[in-house]
Amino acid sequence: MKSRTFVDTVVAHVYAGRGGNGSASFRREKFIPKGGPDGGDGGRGGHVTLLVDPDMSSLVAIYYSPHLRAGHAGAGGGQQKHGRNGKDLVVKVPRGTEVRVRESGEFLGDLVEVGEELRIASGGAGGKGNVHWKTSTHQTPLERTEGKAGDVCELRLTLKIVADVGLVGFPNAGKSSLLTAISDAHPKIGAYQFTTLNPIIGTLIYEDYSRLTVADIPGLIKGAHEGVGLGHAFLRHIERARYLVFIIDMAACDGRSPAKDYADLKEELRLYNLELQDRPALVVANKMDLPEAEENLEEFKKATGLDPLLISALEETGLEALRSAIRDVAHID
Repeated sequence: MKSRTFVDTVVAHVYAGRGGNGSASFRREKFIPKGGPDGGDGGRGGHVTLLVDPDMSSLVAIYYSPHLRAGHAGAGGGQQKHGRNGKDLVVKVPRGTEVRVRESGEFLGDLVEVGEELRIASGGAGGKGNVHWKTSTHQTPLERTEGKAGDVCELRLTLKIVADVGLVGFPNAGKSSLLTAISDAHPKIGAYQFTTLNPIIGTLIYEDYSRLTVADIPGLIKGAHEGVGLGHAFLRHIERARYLVFIIDMAACDGRSPAKDYADLKEELRLYNLELQDRPALVVANKMDLPEAEENLEEFKKATGLDPLLISALEETGLEALRSAIRDVAHID
């Protein structure tokens, strides 16, 4: 179904409304043969505004309807009647939507907070009616002005998911299984590459009702920063995570070295964005229920100097300790 499609980058064609024309009208009433000018001003064209809505999870609505048009305004009328303003268009977007001019890349705004708004196109001003030109020596002015055109632009909207914690790991490391086990998320799970084709958000809820959002970030394999695999299409979603949790397949089910996996993950993040190498992080050894994991764990400790948190997402062992560790690294009191 279209509503389930995940879209995190779109081009929007934006058209603000045109202002209404001013009126060149004269007062005409019975017994008043020389009524003066009474042409009213045109209305203002409609604005186009983006609004952060917590119920929006992707840019799919704009993807299927990329032409964003506000309403045109009405013309002024006699008796100094002001034309109606054009209908504003408010477009709902998810948290984390970045807005840039398509051609130049000029940055226009970053919409992160719920309820935050950004006007991306202003409606044209209304024209002036002839009443404005009346003077003692110019009693019957015909002058009036037309309404101004509204802004027209092409913008690129890019979603970078806002989450407290980003789960980082190679395909089949168990990120989706883990997210299912510790949160309210229910991603598709399977034993094949790129099971997760879009970021999945889950929420950790603690006994005191404090909450943390956790995102499973797909597409991270060696060479991802250069576009290999799913490439950097989803790496952008890691940027906003305040904390990272590296999920390592300690049983080496795909035949790779866990220590090398960790080194490759760190390097891919560094090559994509240098700031990510200093992001607070936890290292988690998953699949500790498998016999190969114990032997690999000792080699991992020697190679990295790390003492990872031990879990099995499948058997749901070590998860309470992980939930507590995530809370500690996020500094929630």
